Amino acid sequence: MAKGEGAEQYSNASLLNKPGNSDGTQLAKRHEQNRLSVCNKICYAIGGAPYQITGCALGFFLQIYLLDVAQIDPFYASIILFVGRAWDAVTDPTVGFLVSRSPWTRFGRMLPWIVLSTPLAVISYFLIWYVPPFENGKVIWYLFFYCLFQSLQTCFHVPYSALTMFISSEQKERDSATAYRMTVEVLGTLLGTAIQGQIVGLANAPCIPGLSLSSPWSTRTAYMIASGVICLIYIICAVVLFFGVREQKGESEPMSFFQGIKLVMGYGPYAKLVMAFLFTSLGFMLLEGNFALFCSATLGFRNDFQNILLVIMLSATLAIPFWQWFLTRFGKKTAVYVVIPFMILVVSLKSNLAVTYICSFAAGVGVAVAFLLPWSMLPDVVDDFQVQNPDFTGHEALFYSFYVFFTKFASGVSLGISTLSLDFAGYISRGCSQPKEVDLTLKLLVSAAPIALMAIGLSIIYSYPINEEKRQANRKLLQDLRENEADSETDSAELANVV
Repeated sequence: MAKGEGAEQYSNASLLNKPGNSDGTQLAKRHEQNRLSVCNKICYAIGGAPYQITGCALGFFLQIYLLDVAQIDPFYASIILFVGRAWDAVTDPTVGFLVSRSPWTRFGRMLPWIVLSTPLAVISYFLIWYVPPFENGKVIWYLFFYCLFQSLQTCFHVPYSALTMFISSEQKERDSATAYRMTVEVLGTLLGTAIQGQIVGLANAPCIPGLSLSSPWSTRTAYMIASGVICLIYIICAVVLFFGVREQKGESEPMSFFQGIKLVMGYGPYAKLVMAFLFTSLGFMLLEGNFALFCSATLGFRNDFQNILLVIMLSATLAIPFWQWFLTRFGKKTAVYVVIPFMILVVSLKSNLAVTYICSFAAGVGVAVAFLLPWSMLPDVVDDFQVQNPDFTGHEALFYSFYVFFTKFASGVSLGISTLSLDFAGYISRGCSQPKEVDLTLKLLVSAAPIALMAIGLSIIYSYPINEEKRQANRKLLQDLRENEADSETDSAELANVV
């Protein structure tokens, strides 16, 4: 811009800032509109609870439910778990692509996906925990409704994850809303463990040799009651999110599906982050999916495993403020390396209930990192990509969908492998005791295998290029760019009014 042009623009802007001229306050109003109230942030954060509540209930209890309550053969149970999660993983990039091409409505582009998917999602979730009155088609029943729920939940979670970039254009407001979300999501995992574990725990009958279960119908009913409560919470959270959050309009250029894959997977920092958490997620999923069986079958805590799970999730919830401080003080990469020592504690000791509770509380401190880091580091990668590629905007849903794809793929692989391993080891459904081969397999699945996988993930994260200094620099640069764009729009409007 020439010097004369700058002086003329400054003169026109000065005229518009005179008292009585409302156009001079346009920039201030813009900043005010981008600010989120505490109520907005809480409503946004509540929307993250359904995914964590249902995911935690399915992750900890679905395997033992299929084996001991629905009485599915371990081989077929492994097929249900693997195919269901693999299908769920495939739907994530597909939904992300569809969301990125969705037209703008008066309710936004993300929120309609969330609201329309909720009713069918809760119905399919409830039917996962229902034992049908027939034997021949039970495998098809659970596979169908498991896949259906995962698809519908994807239609909720992918738009919700991408909504982070559209609730405000102010980076500070988005970071604050993300902190609220992380807190609620960890509370969601605690709530899912408490609801499912405590209700089912009340119906657990003592194991009697020679009998499958003293009161099988009470256990089946307990799973249905727990699922009904979770479905109600799911609906309430969706309603609060819809009415409590206003989505800002974002512009994006049309892009093909394969262009989207090339765009996100060809970006180095994103690829490294995805691969690192692919292995770490696989390790955590192995631990999560087999821990209930490990406590009940190997440690012998058949009537206490739900309380042990609750202690782990409660510890993880309480540890979140500490890890928030740790991430700020020492950086996000450093926090990853303190997880593994906690994972060894629970499985390295002999069967002692009191000691197991203490070790479980310590393990929960490490589990908190698994909840906090992935979603805390992903926005940094998206910001870094926007700094490097300022012309590509409005495709945040693609980054989130492929990220979820790999974590869910890891979950499917882990559940399929672990359940199939138990089948080869000779797992006895509803057995009061298990063969030594099963005990050894469970110890490997909750200790040695997760540690090895996490070590691979940590070796990848070591070369992750976005450190704390670069993250802060990107944040400042993007904030300056947004302010400059807002100033340019304001100046253009003011000049138009003057003319």
